[in-house]
Amino acid sequence: MTVHHTQLQYLPADLKRELLPKHVAVIMDGNGRWAKRQGLPRFIGHKHGVDALKDLLRCCKDWGIGALTAYAFSTENWKRPQEEVDFLMTLFQKVLRQELREMLEENVQIRFVGNLQALPRILQEEISRSMEETKDNRAIRFTVATNYGGRQEILQACQAIAEQVKQGLLQPDEIDEATFERHLYTAGICDPDLLIRTSGEMRISNFLLWQMAYAEIYITETLWPDFDRAEFHRALSAYQQRERRFGKV
Repeated sequence: MTVHHTQLQYLPADLKRELLPKHVAVIMDGNGRWAKRQGLPRFIGHKHGVDALKDLLRCCKDWGIGALTAYAFSTENWKRPQEEVDFLMTLFQKVLRQELREMLEENVQIRFVGNLQALPRILQEEISRSMEETKDNRAIRFTVATNYGGRQEILQACQAIAEQVKQGLLQPDEIDEATFERHLYTAGICDPDLLIRTSGEMRISNFLLWQMAYAEIYITETLWPDFDRAEFHRALSAYQQRERRFGKV
């Protein structure tokens, strides 16, 4: 988590602490395009993207936002060139190994959601170790969606509930939203209040389909490696200007 701090170490005066989102989710788009614009290989963009994510995590902690969820690797990302997929798997592994000590010192609780069994075995081991060693940390909950797909998540929840009904452990009329949410990958994590997507794309790309029901969505043309605290400040300013009615007048 060691990155260069900007001057925005503390919550900007124009932001109201009581109106901050409790949970921010990010779709980190544009690493490859950022590298291409710099005349660099795509993997350099991913490395700079990791730096941007680390600074955002620190920023959320500094400013009092209790949860951050990042879309790191989707179920569709396996379709990318094998060289890039292999690099990303290795990058995830290295970052976990290198940053675990600092996450412990910073009181960060890390959790991974998605179909983790499909990941390389050594990465699964690093994920399990990081989650176990940080499970009691309370400063901020950092969730990493890896090999994640929203439709897949909903499908596996339905299958698990159907199996309980089949075994007579649950009656159909006992199934409510709370029951369903307990079977999602994100069980125990509050829904995001704010979704940020970089690079100007206007879609949620199969990310947290159930959980995003009432999230405010903020789109920026900025590519992910350039998303810094000033950009986050702008996103939060826009969020605080919105009126969240949740269906009420």
